[in-house]
Amino acid sequence: MDKEENLYPINLDFVLKAINRKLLEIDCPPLNNVERIILQGIWNYKTYNLVAEEAGYSPGYLSNVVAPELLRRISDVLGQKVTKKNCRAKLKTYLTSKATSKKTIPSQNVTMLSSDIRQVMSPRFPSGAISLDSPFYIQRSDIEKQVYAEIEKPGALVRIKAPQEMGKTSLLLRVMDYANRLDYHIVNLDLQQVDQDIFSNINRFLRWFCANISRQLNIESRLDGYWDEDIGCKISCSLYFQDYLLDSIESPILLALDEVNQIFEHPEIANDFFPLLRSWYEDAKRHPVWHKLRLVVVHSTEIYVPLNLKQSPFNVGLPIQLHNFSLKEVVKLAKCYKLNWKDGEQVNLLMAMTGGHPALVHLAIYHLSQGDVTLTELLQTAPTSTGIYSSHLQRHQVKLQDEPELAIALSTAIHSTEPILLEPIYAYKLNSMGLVKLDGNKAVLTHQLYRDYFQQTLKPI
Repeated sequence: MDKEENLYPINLDFVLKAINRKLLEIDCPPLNNVERIILQGIWNYKTYNLVAEEAGYSPGYLSNVVAPELLRRISDVLGQKVTKKNCRAKLKTYLTSKATSKKTIPSQNVTMLSSDIRQVMSPRFPSGAISLDSPFYIQRSDIEKQVYAEIEKPGALVRIKAPQEMGKTSLLLRVMDYANRLDYHIVNLDLQQVDQDIFSNINRFLRWFCANISRQLNIESRLDGYWDEDIGCKISCSLYFQDYLLDSIESPILLALDEVNQIFEHPEIANDFFPLLRSWYEDAKRHPVWHKLRLVVVHSTEIYVPLNLKQSPFNVGLPIQLHNFSLKEVVKLAKCYKLNWKDGEQVNLLMAMTGGHPALVHLAIYHLSQGDVTLTELLQTAPTSTGIYSSHLQRHQVKLQDEPELAIALSTAIHSTEPILLEPIYAYKLNSMGLVKLDGNKAVLTHQLYRDYFQQTLKPI
C-alpha cells in the first residue's frame, strides 16, 4: 500500500458509495444488488464461477449478462475502458486521484435507493438495451409470459424477430433473467461480435461456437477429443453437445443466439448451421439428453437463404414478432417520464411521425421530459440533420451509401403510393433496418420520418 492510499484508504464500501455517487451525477441508476455482489467478488479477486456459487446465481448469467453491463457502467464513470482484470487497479487509481485533488465524495449511502426514488431521478439517455432495473421499460406482458412458459418446456425453441431497435435485446435480457431464476445455465452469443474470418468455413465456425459455449458454461474445452474429420464437423459438433456439454450439467441450458441474421450474409455457413439447430430441436423429441437445451434465436429479418422446409429452424418452435408501440403504450411511457398526455393530441402527432417505433418514441419522450425542446420543434426538425434523430438517420444513410442498389430500392418505395414489389434480398435488408415493412411480398415505407428524410437525401432514380 502506497503513501497516498494510507492517507485515503480505498475499501470496498468507499468504492461502492463513490461509484453510486458518480452514477447519480451522470443520470444513471445506482448499482443494483447483483452488480454489487459481482463488484465485491472482483474486488476480492474471485472468479465469476465462485461468486455465482456463493451467491446462488448461474455462472453464465453473471459472466455473460450482468458483468459486461457492470463493467460498461464503471467504464462510463471512469471515462476509460475497464475490464475484470484491471477493474480494481483502475478504481483505486481513479478514487485516489479524486481524493488527493480534494474532490471529496460525500458519505451519503445511496446504494439502497428504492425503485420509487429511481423513478423520480433524472432518467438516463435512452440508448441500446434497457437494463433490468429500469423504470422506463414498457412490459409486453403477453409476449413475455409466452416466452417464459415456452423455455420451461424440454427442448424448447423460441424465435424472436423484429427490425433493429425494436426491443429484441431488452426482451432477451428479461428472458435470460427469468431462466436464471429457474437455475438454468445461461449462454448468450451475439453473432455481431464474430470476427469475419470465423465465417470462412463451417468447420471453423462450429469450433468457435462450441468453444465459446464451453467457456460460458465454465467447462473445459475438449474439442479435439470429439472432432473427427472422417464423420464431419456437424456430427462432431452434435456429439460434443450431446456426449460432453449436456452430459456434464444437471440443469437446462438456455442458449440465446442474438443477431442471427449476421449468418444470413454467409450462405455457406447458414446452409449447414441452421439445419443443425433444427436437428437438435427434433432430437429433443427422441433423446432425453437434448431436453436440457432451450434455444432462443433472435434476428432482425426473415431468412433469405433458401433452406429445405424440413431442415429450417425458422418454421418450428414458438414465433415471437415484436411490433411498434401502440398508442396506449406510448402514453404509458410518457407517464413514466412524468408527461401528462391525457388528451391524446401529443401522442397522435408523435405516432404519425414515428409510427410508434420504440426507440424513436423513447428518444422523443426523453427529450420532451428534459424540457430542451417542444413537441412542435421536435417534429419540425425530426427529419433533418439537426433534429434528435440525426444520428439514427445518418447511420441508415451511411449503410445506403455503401450499398447503392439498396438505396435505389428504398427510393423506389418512397416514390410509390402503394406497396411495391422489390428484389427479395433488398426487401429483407430494408425490413431488417426498419425502413420498410413487408406486406406479403411487397414493401411499404414504415413511417413519415423516413419518407421526409430520405426524399431529401437520396438521389433521384
